[in-house]
Order: sequence, then C-alpha cells, then structure tokens
Amino acid sequence: MRILITGASSFVGAHFARMAALEHEVIGLHHQTPLALNGVTPFRCDLRHPAAAERLQALNPDVVVHLACKVMGPTAATVSEKMMDVVLGLEKPVLYASSTMVHWPVDVAYAVARREDEARLVASGLDHAILRPCAPYGPRLKAHTPRHKESFHTLAELVSCSPIVPVPGNGEYRRQPIHVEDFCRAGLALIEDGLKGQALDAGGGDALSMNTLVAQLAEAMGKEARIVHLPGAINRLLGKFRKELDPELLAVFDTDDVADPTAMTAATGVVPRCFAEGAADLV
Repeated sequence: MRILITGASSFVGAHFARMAALEHEVIGLHHQTPLALNGVTPFRCDLRHPAAAERLQALNPDVVVHLACKVMGPTAATVSEKMMDVVLGLEKPVLYASSTMVHWPVDVAYAVARREDEARLVASGLDHAILRPCAPYGPRLKAHTPRHKESFHTLAELVSCSPIVPVPGNGEYRRQPIHVEDFCRAGLALIEDGLKGQALDAGGGDALSMNTLVAQLAEAMGKEARIVHLPGAINRLLGKFRKELDPELLAVFDTDDVADPTAMTAATGVVPRCFAEGAADLV
C-alpha cells in the first residue's frame, strides 16, 4: 500500500512514517525540513498552494494520512482550510489526525479549525477515519529534529535539569496523554481495516492531573520535582513574549482534556499504555 503522509517531518508524523514504512510504501510530505528515515521517500510540497493537489495526484497514493496542521497564529484557520482543500481534492481515502480539543467547551481557533476539518471530511463522502490524539508523547527519533519542540520533551528537560518545574494554574486539571507509538499503531490498524468512517478519541491508559504527570515523570528519571504553580497573569505574559506559546491556548490550559480509549481499542485492538509505563521513553 502506498501511504502519503502530510506533516511527516513533525514529531508525530516522523513516528507514523517510520512505523508505516515497516510494511508499506511511504511518501513523507514536508514543507521545509525533509524527513530522513529508512523506507520513507521525502517529498517537498506546500499544502497551502492550490497547485499542490496536481503534484500530489501524480504520486497516486492509496491513502492519505493528514497530520499537517498550524496550531498558532491568526492565519491558523485559513491555513487548515487550504490544506484540507488539497487533501480532499486528491479524492483518496483519508485518515485524519484531529485533536481531543474538539470536545473542549471553549471555542479557541485551533479547536474550531479541527471541528471544521472533521465536518468537511465527513461531508466529502470519501472513505475516512478520524483519530483524535490527546497530548501525544514519546521518544525522540535519532537524526530527526522537529521544527517545534514537543511539550513533553520540554517538560522532561525541566524535570531533569531545573530545580523547579513551572506548571500553569493549580495543576489539578487532567490530561490523558497517549504514547505516540500507540497512536500510530491504532492509525495503521484503521488503515488496514479499510477506514470505515470511525471518529475515535485516542487517549492513554489513564487520566492524570498535571501535577501527577510531573511527579510520575520525575519518578521515571529518579528525580524529585519541585512544582511551582504559575498564576494566570504570568501565563498571559509568557504567551505575549514567548513566540512558541499561544496566548489563546494558555488562557484555557486549565481545561480538562481526557479521552476514553475504549472505542479506539475495540476498533483497532490497541490497548494504550499508562503514562507511568511510557514515561521511561522521555528519560
């Protein structure tokens, strides 16, 4: 099977391409930095450009895994729309990596764009499946450096090297992070089963408060984490002066983000590991 992966040079994209290439022919799309992995053919393409559809049609993929997205900035929604135009224009089966943020009770731009992408894919009539990861994490791949550092990698560095670990808010809001390899296994299982229109939340084995996540990561490292909770005013300042942080997302960071993986497991056979088990891959 020939699998075309958008956003293949991202953290999740690189892992998906690596695992897919074990059994399939993989073309990894990138905008700037090519993906250098055995068995993956890199292909430079700007999905924001209408001409991209014609170039990608010539590759004749059997299925498209749409992982590319723009998270931050005022153009995020427009960019998402243009990329989905190209993906739908290929008229191929699509596995779309959305986000559990579509369930959040707040209308931040990123969540709205994801909801719109999902609706367009369903309305297209194409064979498809939607898989919504919750806070994916996992090991870095050798010889691969994503343009954007993953939040769990930043957290691991803080736990390892800093005398304090800053946590926005009171740290009692929950996350249900999924190991990136469990996410990829589930996605590949859906592809191999024929993409039957499922829309599944991809959460890890347990939902934990941010304070507990930090504590379990520290335990995996043999460290003791001293958490410092940051009030809202400081979070807003961070979003204003640190370009890698989105002020809009920081403002709602204390929203619970949990994702029951039961339906995903039933559909794919993948039982996601708990964070205490997967945290070792961040050490």
